[in-house]
Amino acid sequence: MDTIKKPEDINQPRRRFFGTAALTIASAQLALNSFAEAQPSKAEQAGVRSIKPGTNTSFGPLKQIDAGLLNVGYAEAGPADGPPVVLLHGWPYDIHSFIDVAPLLAQAGNRVIVPYLRGYGTTRFLSSATFRNGQQAAVAMDIIALLDALKIEKATLAGFDWGARTANIIAALWPERCKAMVSVSGYLIGSPNMVPLPPKAELSWWYQYYFATENGRAGYEKYRHDFAKLIWQLASPKWNFDDAIFDRSAASLDNPDQVAVAVHNYRWRIGLAKGEPQYDDLDKRLAEFPVITVPTITMEGDANGAPHPEPGSYAKKFSGEYQHRTIKGGVGHNLPQEAPQAFAKAIVEVAEI
Repeated sequence: MDTIKKPEDINQPRRRFFGTAALTIASAQLALNSFAEAQPSKAEQAGVRSIKPGTNTSFGPLKQIDAGLLNVGYAEAGPADGPPVVLLHGWPYDIHSFIDVAPLLAQAGNRVIVPYLRGYGTTRFLSSATFRNGQQAAVAMDIIALLDALKIEKATLAGFDWGARTANIIAALWPERCKAMVSVSGYLIGSPNMVPLPPKAELSWWYQYYFATENGRAGYEKYRHDFAKLIWQLASPKWNFDDAIFDRSAASLDNPDQVAVAVHNYRWRIGLAKGEPQYDDLDKRLAEFPVITVPTITMEGDANGAPHPEPGSYAKKFSGEYQHRTIKGGVGHNLPQEAPQAFAKAIVEVAEI
């Protein structure tokens, strides 16, 4: 868990929007009431339809593009001239977390880009000499490079886990590239400067400490599919995914750089591995936990078994238009795949704020 100084708890109604940091709670509530009474949203007009999770099984042929240090594999859906939306997955998941989200967004007229992050699927490093770095700034720079390669000046970003953190970083450091954001589990920008947590809280991060050992690296290399399935089960205890759903995503973990990138990510996060010097300036800025100014909807499943902060602890990290939504019904950590309609609806709505 990324450790940040927590603001005082805030009681957040489900449909509550916050204005800028200068606004009072009362004015934010007035803004909410005005928004609620406004004309039907683009999501309603476009008819973000109901969909049963698991309806779709394939994106169709994937695309590849050189971007920065990588040759990135990605799925694309929707009109080429539509408002761009970039969907960012987490670990140990992949682009199939958005298998039902992408067609909903495409149907609403968006150009949807769903990339494999470094170390996943068909994404490859262009050079064998490049360090297999998993630090948060490096992953964020990959997405900036992808936007540049695709000639996308500004996009709505949405994600969970590593993907949410990546979206947070881009929104915080390059707000001119981020039109709006949907972030599962809220504000996830972290720093290696950690403080001890109570034992029960530390237990939730067992895999992070496992990866700190060479036995952990070897174990993940040998049992990466079994490892991933265990994480899925713990993080989404009420999600009854079948073998076919799991296997489609687990195949992306066979990427030759997966173990190196994932292990470095978690070792860097607890201060056991160094980052690369070209990211030092970005790391210093991120260590200040910058406020995010772009319109944002944060989301949480009511049955998320993975470590995650409470919404009240991060609400003040968003100074623009802001709303938090808790999705009920036994929804766990992989919220886009477990509740695709709710996730797609949030993206369409936040983009029109």
